[in-house]
Amino acid sequence: MNAALPTVDKPPSRSIWNLLIGRPLRSSDASQEQITPVEGLSALSLDALTSVAYGPEAIIVVLALAGASALHLILPITLAIIALLTILVVSYRQVIDAYPGGGGAYAVSRANLGAGASLLAGGSLIVDYTLTVAVSIAAGVGSLTSAFPSLTSLTVPMCLAILGVITLLNLRGLGASARAFLLPTLLFIVGLLAIIVVGLIHPLGRHHAQPGHSLLSTHSLQAVSVLLILKAFSAGCSALTGVEAIANGVPLFKAPRAVRAKRTEVLLGSILGVMLLGLAVLGERWHVGPRSGQTVLSQIMGMAVGRHWAYFAVSLTITIVLSLAANTSFGGLPILTSLLARDNYLPHFFGLRDDRQVFGNGIWVLAILSAGLLIAVGGNTISMIPLFAIGVFTGFTLSQSGLVVHWWRTRPERWRYRAVVNGLGAVVTLLATVIFLITKFQAGAWVVVVAIPAFIVLFARIHAYYHRSAQEIGAGAVPGPPVARPSLVIVPVNNVSTITQHAIAEALSLGGDVVALYVSLDYPDRDQHESAEIEALWRAWHPGPPLEVLHTEFASVVGPIVEYIDRARAKGDRQIVVLIPVVEPRRLRYRLLHNHIDLVLSAALRKRTDVVVARVRVPIEARRRSG
Repeated sequence: MNAALPTVDKPPSRSIWNLLIGRPLRSSDASQEQITPVEGLSALSLDALTSVAYGPEAIIVVLALAGASALHLILPITLAIIALLTILVVSYRQVIDAYPGGGGAYAVSRANLGAGASLLAGGSLIVDYTLTVAVSIAAGVGSLTSAFPSLTSLTVPMCLAILGVITLLNLRGLGASARAFLLPTLLFIVGLLAIIVVGLIHPLGRHHAQPGHSLLSTHSLQAVSVLLILKAFSAGCSALTGVEAIANGVPLFKAPRAVRAKRTEVLLGSILGVMLLGLAVLGERWHVGPRSGQTVLSQIMGMAVGRHWAYFAVSLTITIVLSLAANTSFGGLPILTSLLARDNYLPHFFGLRDDRQVFGNGIWVLAILSAGLLIAVGGNTISMIPLFAIGVFTGFTLSQSGLVVHWWRTRPERWRYRAVVNGLGAVVTLLATVIFLITKFQAGAWVVVVAIPAFIVLFARIHAYYHRSAQEIGAGAVPGPPVARPSLVIVPVNNVSTITQHAIAEALSLGGDVVALYVSLDYPDRDQHESAEIEALWRAWHPGPPLEVLHTEFASVVGPIVEYIDRARAKGDRQIVVLIPVVEPRRLRYRLLHNHIDLVLSAALRKRTDVVVARVRVPIEARRRSG
């Protein structure tokens, strides 16, 4: 009687990875990871909301070049930015209605401006999403190290640790990260709005001495000119980064998706507009200028409520949400890469969902690109600021322009009004993009100018390859009827055992002729009776298929097997299958002790298109003997 094959217990269904990211979800359960409008603020809007920490300051830093007399321009410039914000919110609500599948600027450009513009949008958004993650995390860690200078040497490890936590939360699903970040998001919004209200009604620290010293020169370095105002406007437009993320991530919302996404867009625009306006009014009223060791936001908060518990509580919340603002990109980029993969501009695995019903490959790539950038710049926010916002404003311009074409083609009710609004938005965002490029090119923006075309070339090469391969394999055409061929199944063996029994049984199940191959190494110092013993055991066992013994004086067992395959191929048109027995020990550390023939033979046959290489895996339990 043949010996029974050893069995191995199945591994536990919950692995460490399952504990980290959660159990696999059915497609019918995916709705639990979809988000509501309020959760959309923490999942897709933190990038835009936290821009109040650096947007108003960017305006003041530019105006300060013309001296204190130019600081009064912060309010009209902020009003212009809020007007642009309104245009963008209205525009992206229209994008959500017209393209509810997500993709934002990429989807609009692909449908209305052609492939070239859509690839420009795709490349720009990938660069922007990567920079958003790196800048947000670095800014949050920078705030922490400013309060605790002793942690400065740990900047990069802390950045990577925060990135790792955000990545794992998004691998669990966007709903998990949205709910985890919702409380600090709401605390940030309520706390900052409360400080603005106190500052407008009855400031508590208006006349208190401010830390640091003023960096405002008594002599203007530049005259107040149209160019200076345009520079200040474009710098302040960094407060608008992230507005597009909601339109990119419409599929992430609960049904009705478009309705909920549009509500989130309005919530974001309203809250951000009120914050920017309130900070601008206070900044102009109190003549806030650049100070050493103090951000503009910190100065306004200190004057509004004094440097007491409320100041420190909101400062801590700002530090947290600045780091968490990276979550915006994790909501948008995986959707974008899945669309690019669907259109054959990225490898198709970007369009595959993982066990948690998320586009995990896009999340991993974003995490790797962001980690590389953080390591390259040492977690220094200042090194990345010149690169920031160019990509997203390129997307703004393309989406606005694409919508103008969309209204012209479809001509719905009030299409002229809509086209004018989007046309104005396209002109303004294009102007801001050009000013960004001119004023920040030598400061590092050239990297974006190089990176975006590099992505476009990559997209084009991948698309061209997919097109060529589709033609070669006749994708989409009806092929002729399949023709069966007789088969020869070759089983390499090195002994007679239950492993061999299992392999031969599987080979017979495949049908056709079956032959077992044993390679005898004919060395002068080797026992020549070994092959004879194998043949005797085979005759005694008599499994059915014959055993062929191949003799060789060379060191490799692969050569004789390959030569046998070539001879078999020359004898007729047969499908040759090489079925390799593979031992599967339960413990990982034992796997290096087995399957050496599989490694070398698989490598030798990997490029052969006339041979099917298959494995039959045989589990074994190698238990340690007791006493």
